[in-house]
Amino acid sequence: MTEAVPVEPVDWDLAIATARRLAPKGPDLPAEEARDAVVMLRALAQDAVGPVQEVTGLIAPTTTTAAVVDRSGWIASNVSGMRVVLNTWGAFADKAEAAPAVVRSLGSRGTALQLGAVLAWLSGKVLGQFETFVDPGAPKRLLLVAPTIVHVEQQLGVPSRDFRYWVCLHEETHRVQFGAVPWLADHLTDRITALLEASDLNAREALQRLVAFGYAMVRSLRSESDVSVIEAIQTPEQRVIFDELTALMSLLEGHADVVMDAVGPEVIPSVGLIRERFTHRREQPGALDALARTALGMDAKLRQYSDGAAFVRTAVDAVGMADFNRVWTAPEYLPTRAELHDPHGWLRRVESLP
Repeated sequence: MTEAVPVEPVDWDLAIATARRLAPKGPDLPAEEARDAVVMLRALAQDAVGPVQEVTGLIAPTTTTAAVVDRSGWIASNVSGMRVVLNTWGAFADKAEAAPAVVRSLGSRGTALQLGAVLAWLSGKVLGQFETFVDPGAPKRLLLVAPTIVHVEQQLGVPSRDFRYWVCLHEETHRVQFGAVPWLADHLTDRITALLEASDLNAREALQRLVAFGYAMVRSLRSESDVSVIEAIQTPEQRVIFDELTALMSLLEGHADVVMDAVGPEVIPSVGLIRERFTHRREQPGALDALARTALGMDAKLRQYSDGAAFVRTAVDAVGMADFNRVWTAPEYLPTRAELHDPHGWLRRVESLP
């Protein structure tokens, strides 16, 4: 008798194929312009290394390569990263294997279709990314999503070279964060795994969360609530971990936003114009984008930039970047979600730490 081949909890190939099929096309550039954009982005990624080191005071190994990718490449990278994270959660495979074969097969495909649709939408929004989660031994790359960068710069009507360099500074800061702080990637993985471990709900609890999700969606669409729909369906244990992750991601994104603006007009002459128009674009999405942000919890993601940047600026203004960099000492030095809105309280707390 032939032994049954185990069904993957997620049909990863289907997820990639779905995302690539649904991903937005364009922008429509002449071949020479497209090649020039790729060459420029590679050069600017290298140029960003020095200014980021100067502003942050953090030094990371420069062995990481900057990869200019299309939306298809970004999708493949993110599916691979999700697979790595889920493989670190041993209970995931056990729970999936315990389900009947038909359920596993249908579930893996259904999840893949949902995941593919989400990644397709995001591929038209994300400008760049540092590969935090890769297979053991695989190099981590700084990804720059060329078609989306070019599309956004065209929408904003800003100088191409300035905008591309501005994006490279943000993404290089993420590379430096993880490269200069050896424990950061493992800590992030640990917290994500803990969030997954806390997701074992029985049928009654799952129904309650679903009702809460629907109620939160309606309230959010009416602008009656600041709580994201993602938070509304969490268990109390998940909410604690989610707060930790929110604080960490706010720190990382806010820190990168501060750095990309701190380089200043000497290096990016139109930095003020870019920030003004880019912020307006974040805060004034179209109707469809606003709905998608609400459904995916991206409203919370966008708050990470503003909350994190305000926290970093206030703390750095108070003690300088060198003393602020104590935040990278160990996990207990990271701000809590409450401390994001009380930078001076965070400073007082870390002063008492060894």
